[in-house]
Amino acid sequence: MLSDNCLEDKVILVTGAGDGIGKAAAISYASHGAKVILLGKTLANLENTYDEIITKGYNDPSISLLDLSTADGNDYDDLKNNLAINYKHLDGLLLNASILGDRSPIEDYDISMWVQTLHVNLTAQFILVKTLLPVLHLSNKASVVFTSSGVGKVGKAFWGAYSVSKFGIEGLSQILSNEHSNDKSIRFNCINPGAIETKMRKAAYPLENPMNLLKPEDIMEKYLWLMSDDSSDIFSQSIDCQ
Repeated sequence: MLSDNCLEDKVILVTGAGDGIGKAAAISYASHGAKVILLGKTLANLENTYDEIITKGYNDPSISLLDLSTADGNDYDDLKNNLAINYKHLDGLLLNASILGDRSPIEDYDISMWVQTLHVNLTAQFILVKTLLPVLHLSNKASVVFTSSGVGKVGKAFWGAYSVSKFGIEGLSQILSNEHSNDKSIRFNCINPGAIETKMRKAAYPLENPMNLLKPEDIMEKYLWLMSDDSSDIFSQSIDCQ
């Protein structure tokens, strides 16, 4: 059982924090004492998350506006520099933001959508982690959590670039873990939320009854655990929430 202050004073950045699982994770982290940086591309959504955290009386979060589909090197460097100046270090990074892409056979897959999906879901995640490693290394116990998927472990028809990107995420997490095998100050893991009631799930399965799905708030225990020091001996793993 995790304590109510298991993330006390930890600085945690959450991508895709304006909606769905990212929003739930940001609020959950804040409720357990973390100072949360809300990263996303839609200001109004991030402000809603911000307001909810403030209303509940948790630590004041901050907002970082960044569109992973268009961000360039300067944008990532600005993020790193702002973190270093305002927080001195980064204790946690939840890489949650992703896009669905097309649900179609490979033969019919739109090439531009393939490139965009792989960029947002994999390449941008690589750039973000690579850029933020220096501030993560300034923490004594940093935790990086990538978001995987069942179709990132077993390929499934019509999941195209999304599936390929999640296979890549699993590999990226393993590579980083192996490269940091002698560094006990940082660890890398994947989390697979499973079938959750989100806008992406609705887009993938429009006829599915949402009443049969868990809500993002229902799976937060493992998100909290992977960010907390309670899981400090867990690395290079892919954790299923369901």
